[in-house]
Amino acid sequence: MNKKGQWLAVVIIVIGMLMLLNRSINLLTVAALILLTIGMVQVRKGDTHKGYRYLGIGAALLLLDNLMIVFLIVLASLAYFYSKNKKIHLDGHVMRKQNFMARYYWDQAPWTLRSMSLWHAMGEINADLSLSLPEEKQTIVLLQGVMGNVRLILPEDYGVEIEASVLFGRISLNGEQDSGMMNKLVWRTPGYESSEHKAKFVISYIVGDLSISNP
Repeated sequence: MNKKGQWLAVVIIVIGMLMLLNRSINLLTVAALILLTIGMVQVRKGDTHKGYRYLGIGAALLLLDNLMIVFLIVLASLAYFYSKNKKIHLDGHVMRKQNFMARYYWDQAPWTLRSMSLWHAMGEINADLSLSLPEEKQTIVLLQGVMGNVRLILPEDYGVEIEASVLFGRISLNGEQDSGMMNKLVWRTPGYESSEHKAKFVISYIVGDLSISNP
């Protein structure tokens, strides 16, 4: 299945959820979901300006038409986010950000890898760890939100542990993928224990597309 087909499948699932919750779906909701899909496709193509404009319009329409449902989904996601923060004991020095929309492109130039806790309603994260400059021997990165695209490129000499869950969407590890509903991944790079630098990624999205690969 190509990338457009994957996002179309996700939208069909979301429409199905709304139909079950509302027992009906109108043209405004359909238009919002179509705009959200177009926006995600444009962002993945690299046209971020146009992509985030479509995402913003689609999200606004969805909010207007399904305000209570969207509010409950966002509230549940935030509650889980704070619960996860407490569970993994991230200390006060961790970078913490909560945004409605966010995009991080850590795959184009050297960047500083530090422990962080990020939540967003919609987000795009591309991270190449071969370009990272770690601040500490062990790093914890918490990524959570409602909708998100995450791309991780892992160098062979870096110890990485990943705990990921996607309620609707896809998780791909070195070309092998699981798509559909309730996808989970717990995985470590070979030689994790003996690695000088270690990073743990805890990733959770309601609707998401996670890709992990070696360079």
